[in-house]
Amino acid sequence: MIREIDKKRVNVLPGLFRERMQVNRSYLMELDTQCLLQNFYLEAGIVMPGLQVLEDPASANLHWGWEAPTCQLRGHFLGHWMAAAASLVASENDQELKAKLDHIVAELARCQELNGDGWVGSIPEKFFEKLANDAYVWSPQYVMHKTLMGLTAAYKDAGNKQALEILSRQADWYLRWTDEMQKRNPRAIYHGEEGGMLEVWVELYLLTKEEKYKILAGRYCDPKLFRDLSDGKDALTNCHSNASIPWAQGAAKMYEATGEGKWKELTERFWKCAVTDRGMYSTGGANSGEFWVPPYRQGEYLGVRNQEFCTVYNMVRLADYLYRWTKDTRYADYIERNLYNGFLAQQNVATGTPAYFLPLQAGSKKKWGSKRHDFWCCHGTMVQAQTLYPSIIYYEDEAQGELLVSQYIPSALNWHYKGTDIRVEQTTNMKYYNDQAFFDEQDQGQMSRWLLKLEIHAETETPFVLSLRIPEWVKGQPVVHLDGKELSDLTITDGYLHLSEVWKDQQIELYLPDEVELVELPDQPEMVAVMEGPVVLAGLCDSDKGLHGDRKHPETFLRVQREHTYETYPWRQSTFRTYGQTENILFRPLYELTDETYTVYFTN
Repeated sequence: MIREIDKKRVNVLPGLFRERMQVNRSYLMELDTQCLLQNFYLEAGIVMPGLQVLEDPASANLHWGWEAPTCQLRGHFLGHWMAAAASLVASENDQELKAKLDHIVAELARCQELNGDGWVGSIPEKFFEKLANDAYVWSPQYVMHKTLMGLTAAYKDAGNKQALEILSRQADWYLRWTDEMQKRNPRAIYHGEEGGMLEVWVELYLLTKEEKYKILAGRYCDPKLFRDLSDGKDALTNCHSNASIPWAQGAAKMYEATGEGKWKELTERFWKCAVTDRGMYSTGGANSGEFWVPPYRQGEYLGVRNQEFCTVYNMVRLADYLYRWTKDTRYADYIERNLYNGFLAQQNVATGTPAYFLPLQAGSKKKWGSKRHDFWCCHGTMVQAQTLYPSIIYYEDEAQGELLVSQYIPSALNWHYKGTDIRVEQTTNMKYYNDQAFFDEQDQGQMSRWLLKLEIHAETETPFVLSLRIPEWVKGQPVVHLDGKELSDLTITDGYLHLSEVWKDQQIELYLPDEVELVELPDQPEMVAVMEGPVVLAGLCDSDKGLHGDRKHPETFLRVQREHTYETYPWRQSTFRTYGQTENILFRPLYELTDETYTVYFTN
């Protein structure tokens, strides 16, 4: 088992991912604190200034959509906001966000005191009585999980001790409720979209070692999904995607807490059912609407509601568990594909808001959430997603004396290894001078995002193995220079390039060659998507125009389009134009598109 390096030791450097983090951070700060708390205030009987009577609801300073006081999911977003803010406090030492977060936690403590009985919810306790009576209510355990999750992050990542005090009192409420339900209606515990509860209770037990959290985990660890997986059934087809994934995360956390093999087996069975035995779209998603597509029938379900973003975020988190346990690069490859074609592709680069779904049918446009009037579930997972990058780049294997670079995201790592401070910086190796880019005209690699530079600086000479993931999309042999000298005898095993050196002050140049390739739908092999490395390319057209040519040699009908820019990369990346077609099309990365009409799958 390998260990992710504390996000406090990782700083994301300028580049594409940093840009998206900054958009997200601005959105977090922009949202009004009173509006974020509005449903907690209303539940606690706190009258907000000027809102005792709404003379003009349309102009009222309130959040609407799923956060409206009339919605049964009201208040869910604040938990995501707290978790995202706490993550940036940890990785960025963001004191402005910390002040805002600390104020919100203090106000939640105030609400809890006024509510009495330990309740800190944004919804009424009576919603849980509806669960007890088998009456319909929209996912109250989902809503409460988000609050618990956000408070847990505020304590764990931002060091807010008051958050833990609130959690302790709310946990006492849950002990009483689950105890009563075990006598009245045991089914109630497993209703209300409760899947995330197991993970958060185990996390709190690991943080505090308090017995009550262990008891609560025990009361949330036997869903029907686990029994179906144990029986070898297809437990997912046509089931709600994002209600199921949190259960697998809970099983993963149980394995880390107990070491019991059954929890690891359940997590692996879920992955097999969700990914290995199901297939996926070229983007990495595997759902239509909010439901799992039947195995290898992605083409049949191609539409405007593919790839709900919550599923992307939660499957990346699940892949990270499995990666840490196994060091298997297929999980890191999966994460990479979903970073480009989910995390980036479904975030509006101007506003930070999400596309709930990622349309994949011909002639699609992304539908963006508004900043204050939607607050879908995906609003919450999106603000968290853009803070995840520092946690998924670097890992260490202490037993093997190994530092692993899992994701190629410009970043700086301050690593403490065997008593020595070591700094590792990775960047895209493009040369800048006064906003002009200069390249060796014979070295086309200088224009590629996959020409990477890593610099290692150790206080004292320190031997360790630096293992660089070689993605599954790499075509041919990577090219490596160490301090300017090309290495001819590369050690590549199990998807990693291993460099065993005594490190002091060295520089590595790594080039990962890629090619454009066509990826077919499993049930409609005549339909193909265009990919360059892990990046899905979308054609800027309003219908399937067809791609005519040899699919094994797309270079015979696709030509790269270069342009000098003054943006993230000094040269435009991953842009191609067809030639020799009835109607020629420009292809650009799906993650770059905002309001353009596009097509991903073409007849070939």
